[in-house]
Amino acid sequence: MNDSTNKPTSAFWIISAVALLWSISGVIAYLGQAYMTNEVLATLPEAEQAYYNNVPAWVTGVFAIAVFAGVFACVGLLMRKKWATTLFIVSLVAVITQFIYNFFIQTFMEVSGYKMIWPMVIIVIALFLVWFSRKSEKEGWIL
Repeated sequence: MNDSTNKPTSAFWIISAVALLWSISGVIAYLGQAYMTNEVLATLPEAEQAYYNNVPAWVTGVFAIAVFAGVFACVGLLMRKKWATTLFIVSLVAVITQFIYNFFIQTFMEVSGYKMIWPMVIIVIALFLVWFSRKSEKEGWIL
C-alpha cells in the first residue's frame, strides 16, 4: 500500500477530534465525582447522597479506567496508532463494568426511566469507538 491509500478521510479526523472532546468531558465528570465536596454532596437528593457516600473504591477505579483509557485511545487515534483500539476496548469493558454495578448491584438509588438514557448513550458511543478504531485499522488509517 502506498501513502495515498492510507490517508485518513476528513470524517476520520472529525470523528477522532469529537471523540477526544467527548472523552475529556468524561474525565471532567470523573473528577467532579471523585473530588465532590461535602457542600456539593449536601445539595443532592438523599438517594444520590447515599449512592456517592457508598460507591466502592473499585467502581471509582473502573470509572477512572474507562475515562482515561478513552482519552488516551482518542489521542492514539489522532496519532494514527493501532494501540488505540486496545485502549478503546479497555474503556468499553470498564464502562460496562461500571454500569453493571450501577444498574444491578447498588441499592441506593433507582436507575430507571430517564436515568437510563445517559448510561445507554455512553455505552453506544463506547461501542461505536471500538468499531470505528477497528474500521480505521482495516482501512490502514491507523498503524
